[in-house]
Amino acid sequence: MKAEKESQKTSLKDEIISYIQMLIFVVVVVSVVNGVLLINAKIPSSSMENTIMVNDRIFGNRLAYRSKDPERFDIIIFKFPDDESKKYIKRIIGMPGETVLIVDGKVFIDGSSEPLPDSFCPEDPVGSFGPYEVPEDCYFVMGDNRNNSNDSRFWQNSFVSREEILGEAMLRYWPLDKIGRL
Repeated sequence: MKAEKESQKTSLKDEIISYIQMLIFVVVVVSVVNGVLLINAKIPSSSMENTIMVNDRIFGNRLAYRSKDPERFDIIIFKFPDDESKKYIKRIIGMPGETVLIVDGKVFIDGSSEPLPDSFCPEDPVGSFGPYEVPEDCYFVMGDNRNNSNDSRFWQNSFVSREEILGEAMLRYWPLDKIGRL
């Protein structure tokens, strides 16, 4: 009887240790995935509507730009140039070395007579801004909801440097009925 109680105590102790080890393992794995592979973001504003809505939750790929350069129209997660403690999400519009001019809401690159496509904008953009000369290793970004977006047009530091880019937005996982690639 005494041996049986000792065996149960040892078994319970071993089980508790096993749970603690498993919990530590899970915390380490999640920390590595979140710090090295993925960015988990909750969208606080309407600046990217209708592509990404307020309170959507998305994953960004931290490794996306290790082997390739960002491209025009990529949706990126980055450190806000005016306050690097904040993270923003916007679409790349202007590439390094380009001149961006916005006339009556239409974006023109390097004096082109044809504006960039803006089919992802929920309404016709308005306003004229620029020109902006994008420095090397920097990007000009705008929200898809351009009439309601705090973006490169309005910042003190108008451009997102390559080193401020944390990753490429890749997957909406909330709400569940809209789960999928961006």
